[in-house]
Amino acid sequence: MAGIVVKPRARILHGHDWVFSSEVLKVFGHPADGDVISLNDGKDHLVGSAIYNSKSQIVARRFSRRKQDLDLDFFNRRIGQAAEYRARRDVDSKLCRVVWSESDGLPGVIIDRYGDDFVLQTLTLAMDMRKELIAHAVVDLFGARNIIERNDAPIRRAEGLELRSGVLEGPALSAPVLIEINGTPQRTSLKLEVDLLHGQKTGFYLDQRKNYEIVAQHAQGRRVLDCFTNQGVFALACAQAGANDVTGVEANSESLATAQKNAERNHLRVKWREQDVFQFLRGAEKAEAQYDLIVLDPPSFTKTKGGLRDAMRGYRELHVRAFKLLSRDGVLATFSCSHHVSENAFAQMIADALVDARRSARRLRRFEQAPDHPVLPTLPETEYFKGVLLEMMPGR
Repeated sequence: MAGIVVKPRARILHGHDWVFSSEVLKVFGHPADGDVISLNDGKDHLVGSAIYNSKSQIVARRFSRRKQDLDLDFFNRRIGQAAEYRARRDVDSKLCRVVWSESDGLPGVIIDRYGDDFVLQTLTLAMDMRKELIAHAVVDLFGARNIIERNDAPIRRAEGLELRSGVLEGPALSAPVLIEINGTPQRTSLKLEVDLLHGQKTGFYLDQRKNYEIVAQHAQGRRVLDCFTNQGVFALACAQAGANDVTGVEANSESLATAQKNAERNHLRVKWREQDVFQFLRGAEKAEAQYDLIVLDPPSFTKTKGGLRDAMRGYRELHVRAFKLLSRDGVLATFSCSHHVSENAFAQMIADALVDARRSARRLRRFEQAPDHPVLPTLPETEYFKGVLLEMMPGR
């Protein structure tokens, strides 16, 4: 097997699973991009098997600590292990992320399940070359009706891959699929239309599924503002939970059209505003509007470490304006899906925004990454999601 020898201080020797181009001591055996290679240390000891791409800054990604090939048996085993892991953690097996890349030993592979329909992303060259094998394994394991390819994520360009979407296995999708969330003995579930071919991410924010209900528990009798509402799920959950007034703000007209369809499907009233959130907040402040519950769930403000300073400036302004609009005992649910924004940096930004807004707050809870998006302590890149629920302190 061809492979590479890594430098003595390469991070893969300290638990990480990536080898950067600057960490390669020697390449042997003439591997081709997309090949499975062996990783060796300076004493020629095997460090593991990896996928190789000389055109990427991350030239190798380890997927096993022993010699291993990427065949159908391997994919059946790994995807099956990922499904078993989630089953042990009481994850809804019909609506979840079945595979989360390196966290499940499949670098660059994301598989989301929506009932009998599955969405596949292959974000690394080697896995993209083997996507038919992966699709075959999904059919073998789950009896999938459809497998949708959502390889339109810009991160694929770092691997030299084209962007594409479409049906990989099964009949062509003639309509969006329907899912149900938040059902309880006391409340009917929300019925939502999800566009697996064109919706954001793979059609739905699966990482927020449990949090819609948690936030909605604070909505009864309150005035709610859902910023970056996307398909309107936080707004709809709050309306269903008995909020007096709900406004959802979103700049994307197609997302708002889906949100309106979902409101009608569930017989819920929400005021939808197609507008940039920052503009809306500035206008609301001038109008001296007030809300009792505000949700901030923006898209990632930066995909790179170089954009972190501008991202933090944007987060700070967003939170200052939200704090100024909250009633004396109002509640803020705020989230970040930017990997480069650490939990400490996010917490400090919130503290700074409270000072700027001349408000005080207590933290009610932290929001953590969902169990179907597991985090590897040795691979910080597997963690991206963070959030807090805050309650304003009256009289301070």
